Amino acid sequence: MALPYTFCPNLAAEAPIPARGILSQTLSNERGIEFLLFAFAAGEQLSEHTSARPAIIHILQGEGDLTVGGDAHPAQPGMWVRMESEVKHSLVARTPMLMALYLLPS
Repeated sequence: MALPYTFCPNLAAEAPIPARGILSQTLSNERGIEFLLFAFAAGEQLSEHTSARPAIIHILQGEGDLTVGGDAHPAQPGMWVRMESEVKHSLVARTPMLMALYLLPS
């Protein structure tokens, strides 16, 4: 019998930070909400882009620079932002970084 919940004792272990590049893992994709973990090597970046869906970014580890809707913000553990669809955003990891991304229903 399947459990009525998903338990993860160590979220950071699900997306180990690579020596170079960006690693992404989809951990859940149910009922219109997709949950992904992104692990960035220091110096990696996501260039400016938009999403067709509203999204939440949550920085779990590391430091970087996040630009959302033209506004620059320091990306550091605990930082959280919710964006409507089609909002331009970008991220640069200054140190190894772990980010949670929630794609929400349109």
